[in-house]
Amino acid sequence: MTHRLKKEKDYSYIEVGEGKPIIILHGLMGGLSNFDSVTTFFSDKGYKVIIPELPIYTMSLLKTNVKSFAKYLHDFIDFKGFKDVILLGNSLGGHIALYHTKLFPEKVEALVITGSSGLYESAMGGGYTKRSDYEVIKKKAQDVFYDPAIATKEIVDEVYETVNDRNKLIKTLAIAKSAIRHNMAKDLPKMQTPTCIIWGRNDTVTPPEVAEEFNELLPDSELFWIDKCGHAAMMEHPDEFNQILSGWLTKRNI
Repeated sequence: MTHRLKKEKDYSYIEVGEGKPIIILHGLMGGLSNFDSVTTFFSDKGYKVIIPELPIYTMSLLKTNVKSFAKYLHDFIDFKGFKDVILLGNSLGGHIALYHTKLFPEKVEALVITGSSGLYESAMGGGYTKRSDYEVIKKKAQDVFYDPAIATKEIVDEVYETVNDRNKLIKTLAIAKSAIRHNMAKDLPKMQTPTCIIWGRNDTVTPPEVAEEFNELLPDSELFWIDKCGHAAMMEHPDEFNQILSGWLTKRNI
C-alpha cells in the first residue's frame, strides 16, 4: 500500500490531498491498495481522497449487513465533518454507497459505481465449498479479472486466508445474504443523485447487463464501458478509469 493508514477514534482510513472529498468504498475482499492509482491521480487534481477500512469482519454478526455498513459510513462522514461528498464504490462498496445515498441523499453530491452489487444476486459469496483447495481459490480470484495475472499471489493468499477463517467465512456468507435482501431495484428510480457507472465489458461477477439495468433505473446516470476488463476496472485499467471519471466530474462541474 502506497499510502499510510490513519487511526482516529473507531476509524482506520487513508486520506490524501485537499479539496472536495471523494470517499472510496472497497469490496468484500478488496484491499485499500486496489485504489492506489485512483488515490494518487485525484489527490493531485483538487480532491481529498479518503478510503475508510470498512468493518466487514469486525461488526457483530447481527450487524454484518449492507444497512449497518451504510450507517457506519454516515457516522464516519459526520465524524470527518464532510458535506457534499462523492462516493466511489466497487462491488460491495458500490452497494454500500447506493444504500447510504438512499438513506442520506443530502450528504452525497455524486455517486460512482463499478462492478457494484445491489441488483444481481450472485454477485458475492457462494462457491467456497472447496475452500481448503488453494488452486480452486486461485482460479476464483483470477476469474474476477479479464487478465488473470492481475490476481497476484498476494491477492490469492489474502482470499485463501479469508475463506479459511471460519469467522470471516460466516460473515462473508452473511453479507452475501444481506446483499440479496437489500436489492435496490425499487429504490433506484427515486434516487436523483448524479451517478457515473464505469463497468468492465468482460465482468463475469456482475455481468454487463447489470450495468445496463443500473443505468436504466437510475434517473441521472451515465454508463461508460472499459474493454478487456473484468470486475475491478480501477485495478485492471487504472489510467482509463481515471480519465473517464475525471472527464465526467469536469462535465458535471463536480
